[in-house]
Amino acid sequence: MPNSPTHEYDVILPIETGTRLPVVRKVSPSDLVTVLKKGVDDFWAMPTHVVFIGIVYAVAGLLIARAALGYEFVPLLYPLVAGFALLGPFAAIGLYELSRRREMGRDTSWRHMFDFLHSPSLGSIAVLAVLLVVVFLIWIATANAMYVTRFGHQNVTSLTAFINQIVTTPQGLSLFVVGNAVGLVFAAAVLSLTVVAFPLLLDRHVGIATAMATSLVAVAKNPLTMVLWGLIVAFGLFLGALPFLIGLALVIPILGHATWHLYRAVVEPDTGARPEYKPPPKYKRYGAQFPASLFVSSSQRDDDQA
Repeated sequence: MPNSPTHEYDVILPIETGTRLPVVRKVSPSDLVTVLKKGVDDFWAMPTHVVFIGIVYAVAGLLIARAALGYEFVPLLYPLVAGFALLGPFAAIGLYELSRRREMGRDTSWRHMFDFLHSPSLGSIAVLAVLLVVVFLIWIATANAMYVTRFGHQNVTSLTAFINQIVTTPQGLSLFVVGNAVGLVFAAAVLSLTVVAFPLLLDRHVGIATAMATSLVAVAKNPLTMVLWGLIVAFGLFLGALPFLIGLALVIPILGHATWHLYRAVVEPDTGARPEYKPPPKYKRYGAQFPASLFVSSSQRDDDQA
């Protein structure tokens, strides 16, 4: 569908489903190769949109790094960068939408990345996103506590001094080993709860409990495949972060698109009817009535509809 002034009406709503959990399929590690190939294919088919989003993440990471180099929270630089993976399942929701639209042969304008705002599942999406933010903040607080426990509140004069502190002292080596182990627990928990949750909420009108339960079933049914997927994501983000985080502009879009195709491989499709999107009616507002014109009463809606 070509771009047009009415692009905002071309919204794909989720399928209305019952209370039954979606059917989860068993997939093999070799299926991840197909998933990644489809992610790369989506990336090349929609490079303008996805690179733009990737650059946003790269710039955000660089700002964090620059701030850390100038202030006392240098010890939190690594946890902050590593914590991107905890927010990734929600951060890539716009990429899932573009992959879904391309799969259906629909317009893939970047504006459609925000179509989830019109979804009846928006409440569940928002709650799950808030949960990820809470987990991210708990991870940062935990990382800080582990550092303070070993080194106290001493000031770090430079990044070089901090690295030397980590690699040449017993406390530093302990922090590196324990910190990464704890981070792995956080990452495993988020992966288990969200590996297909956000794509499912986009595709079907289900609640947050159903979305998370489906992710847990997917992990339980495909433990080796999901472990490998988690390692692929972690390794990809690590490689993308090496060249001053610029590589994330390539890695994040590919992983985001691939996640949609992982969902398609793991969860049986629903053949139910998909409702047609009907934009909410717009009511007349007059400048002379400002600010009262910002609020339209139900009686006024009834009068307008009459």
